[in-house]
Amino acid sequence: QVQLVESGGGLVQTGGSLRLSCATSGGTLGRYAMAWFRQAPGKDREFVAAISRLTATTFYAGSVKDRFTISRENAKNTVYLQMNSLKPEDTAVYYCAATSKFNSAAPRTGYDYWGQGTQVTVSI
Repeated sequence: QVQLVESGGGLVQTGGSLRLSCATSGGTLGRYAMAWFRQAPGKDREFVAAISRLTATTFYAGSVKDRFTISRENAKNTVYLQMNSLKPEDTAVYYCAATSKFNSAAPRTGYDYWGQGTQVTVSI
């Protein structure tokens, strides 16, 4: 069973950048398609970005496309989310997720494993 641990969150001003990391253990990262989700206070958890298992094809929510970049480094068992041009509406807890049932992006319910989340706060 794979474990996921997110890091890299924090407080940043509008227009700033952060890089989130998701360290995995207990499994081979190459076996999983990976994704980032986020949840703001009072809102549902929403999809942010995903990266496929074999070809590293990427998928993005419209609200973050061209600002965020998801990547994976299987040799280091780590997935990243580079976030640029951050906006106050990006404020949320960001979660890393993994699925062995899908080769690429999956619905939220398709992810088997979740991290505990890391807080990202973007100030005005």
